[in-house]
Amino acid sequence: MSSLGTRLLELYVQLGGGVLLGWVLGRLLPKAVPALLGQFLFWIGVPIGIFSFLRGADLSGSILIAPVAAWVAILAGAGLAWAWSGAYSHQNWSKATQGSFILASMVGNTGYLGYPLTLAIVGQKYFVWAIFYDLLGSTLGAYGLGVILAARFGMGTQSVGQLILTFVKNPAMWSFGLGLAFRNLPLPESVEQLLRVSAWSAIAFALVLIGMRLSELSSWGSWRQASISLSIKMLLVPLVVGGAVRLLGVTGAPQLVIVLQMAMPPAFATLILAEAYNLDRDMAVTAIALGAIALIVTLPVLLLLFAV
Repeated sequence: MSSLGTRLLELYVQLGGGVLLGWVLGRLLPKAVPALLGQFLFWIGVPIGIFSFLRGADLSGSILIAPVAAWVAILAGAGLAWAWSGAYSHQNWSKATQGSFILASMVGNTGYLGYPLTLAIVGQKYFVWAIFYDLLGSTLGAYGLGVILAARFGMGTQSVGQLILTFVKNPAMWSFGLGLAFRNLPLPESVEQLLRVSAWSAIAFALVLIGMRLSELSSWGSWRQASISLSIKMLLVPLVVGGAVRLLGVTGAPQLVIVLQMAMPPAFATLILAEAYNLDRDMAVTAIALGAIALIVTLPVLLLLFAV
């Protein structure tokens, strides 16, 4: 078996095993369990992981290209989706469907899925690039531009102020700031070890949570619209924009991190916004579920083109 094939097999076993376990548990355990696990990761697990992985991270060089690339990808995905839905499908699609279509094309699951995928493929040395992409790109894009677009195409049950407050209260953003501020602060080895164990445990639990959430998704009615959205989000934008960062001098592992983050399936935030602003929930659900499956096919293509 080729080295790429072996690498992919190991990756599918590592990541797919966690997701599959979560899917099985999601079918067996009470519905409250995924919600509790999600709350634990949101408030404790992921923030500790971000703080830990930022410890001693090398922030020199061109790392700020990561969030810049994220915003270029977000705007490119939104622009292409808006043009497609407006030029070809406006007469058949409701504004709610257009809104979900655009959101699914622009914001990826760069946290719960992007983090473990990046760590498994590239390793911890360049993981900080994934963190910068996610927090300064995807998170701001979802609860910034995403809120504006959701309000434009839907009828909100939550005010813009409420969603902005949700973003401000996001503990991942606070741990990101604290991690940057204290990344070189000496800590006892026992504390460092505890942080490392907690961080990797959070990554494992994040994969289980994804499986649990996928086990709850049952609607596939909008698969045609979702397929177009995913082609924009997971193939076109990563190939064009991800390849273009080479022109800025970003090559090797950093470029691969950026490409992988761009190619992540739609974020669960698209469903949150769809529910908050009465967009097309079926479209959002279908895109999330279909995107997780599509990643199995798109990942080998991207690794073949961009692997170090």
